[in-house]
Amino acid sequence: MSITVTVNNESFTFDNDTTYRYIYEKVKDNYKYPAMVGRVGNCLREMGAKAKDGEDISFLDYTNEDASIVYKRGLSFVMVKAVRDVLGAEAQVHIEHSIKKNYYCEIIKDGYINDKETLGSIEKRMHEIVDEDIPFEKEVLSKGEAIEIAKKSNMDDKSRLFRYRTSSSVNMYSLDGLYDYFYGYMPYSTGCLKYFKLIPCERGFLIMFPTKAEPDKIAEYKHPQKISDVFMELLEWNTLMGVNNVADLNEVIVDGKFGDLVRINEALHEKKIAYIADMIAKKRDKIKMVLIAGPSSSGKTTFAQRLCIQLRVNGITPHVIGLDDYFINREDTPKDEFGKYDFENINTLDTKQFNEDMKRLIAGERVELPSYNFVTGKREYNGNFKTLKDGEIFIIEGIHGLNDVLTESIPQENKFRIFISALTQLNIDDHNRISTSDSRLIRRIIRDSQFRGNDAAETIDTWPYVKRGEERNIFPFQENADVVFNSATVYELSILKTYALPLLYKITPDQPEYLTAKRLIKFLGYFLNAGGKDVPTNSIVQEFLGGSVFDVG
Repeated sequence: MSITVTVNNESFTFDNDTTYRYIYEKVKDNYKYPAMVGRVGNCLREMGAKAKDGEDISFLDYTNEDASIVYKRGLSFVMVKAVRDVLGAEAQVHIEHSIKKNYYCEIIKDGYINDKETLGSIEKRMHEIVDEDIPFEKEVLSKGEAIEIAKKSNMDDKSRLFRYRTSSSVNMYSLDGLYDYFYGYMPYSTGCLKYFKLIPCERGFLIMFPTKAEPDKIAEYKHPQKISDVFMELLEWNTLMGVNNVADLNEVIVDGKFGDLVRINEALHEKKIAYIADMIAKKRDKIKMVLIAGPSSSGKTTFAQRLCIQLRVNGITPHVIGLDDYFINREDTPKDEFGKYDFENINTLDTKQFNEDMKRLIAGERVELPSYNFVTGKREYNGNFKTLKDGEIFIIEGIHGLNDVLTESIPQENKFRIFISALTQLNIDDHNRISTSDSRLIRRIIRDSQFRGNDAAETIDTWPYVKRGEERNIFPFQENADVVFNSATVYELSILKTYALPLLYKITPDQPEYLTAKRLIKFLGYFLNAGGKDVPTNSIVQEFLGGSVFDVG
């Protein structure tokens, strides 16, 4: 028996039991970087899997988003093994979150002190494991077997996670005798994971990865301290709430304590918003405008409304100014490299007019503000006059709020800048993190369906363009913020899954968006369902569910 497959428009015939890895070895000279996975249609294939007759196969390397995740996953396993090899089997390592697309990790062991010498030993051992070119072995185990292996491997987080798994089997990987569970595919061996670096960070360290643009280089790292501080704050919040991973959250739901968790999390949010309002109030004689920026689906609208309430508590009257009203005429809008209007480019705004108006308002003058007619694509003036009085402040929300070009004529002392993002608060387990981008994408899928009439496929299709705009226009300026607010809640995915799953299941295997939909469906499957009755109507989560007390449509 034989099979015939196509790779890069060239036909090949192989034995019936041929793996993708074997096929790749025949064509690898056509690839600049090692392949992590194969792709057939809209599905990924592990390199150790067997190819089927008639398949049209492509191979994905680190320059592809999905393949880069596989690379990072494999290197994470190498790191876990290296930590145990250097510090002993009792040493635990937690992969907590992503900073500038690198992974922040902490080592948990009695008496362990985070020092450069030990970190150097771990990195050295990682390179040795890579040089040994050890295969990642995949085993399909019963749920009971997987739980026992997790317990024996001192991985309590995984044994508790498997308890809530609906499937009767679990795919586990082994690396030179060490078993672990990772959500998603693995590379075929350690030999293709050559590029990484470990550096000290906070109370742990970073695994630094290559960029997709240069997969064989590690870029120079500049630590985003303000964002890092928020991540460290959320670790403290998680400890306070007693929820660090999905198993913890599921146990809260099973124990009937979900309402208490929601109320504590919402109280922490309200306390932080009140703290920010107090910061502004202390400088009320100087601060005249509050600029709020953040990526898509970060809950900016609800946050702004809640901040306005807290400012009123401090005796400050806020007025909202929409940056959209300062769009230039549509025919003058710059275009991107694809020839489409680039509405997220700061040059779509008349920043000169905006600065002039703001300066005059701060000076106490009466100013007529524009409004943008989205039907005609032109800015209009319809008698909207404003004057900034004592005890009043302007709230300005928009993606360019932290870019100094937007307010270059306004003295720094008159501005207070806030960066808001939904930075994931919990992970699947100690070694499997939940992407902040995925959390925001799920929020957006639900919101687009509820308020904009877009199906999940449309939202997923546009998501790469949304992220590209954020990476150009928002994230480079996040450290300009005076304060950072994390709008994610530790509980929300247990509620959002009820809304998201039906939308994701509508995407069929013949659609390009199926690959992302399948991945999201799989990870949402780890969460138990929780009802939304405990979520207050002023919660940021309600902005996406459609039950908000605020006008957020």
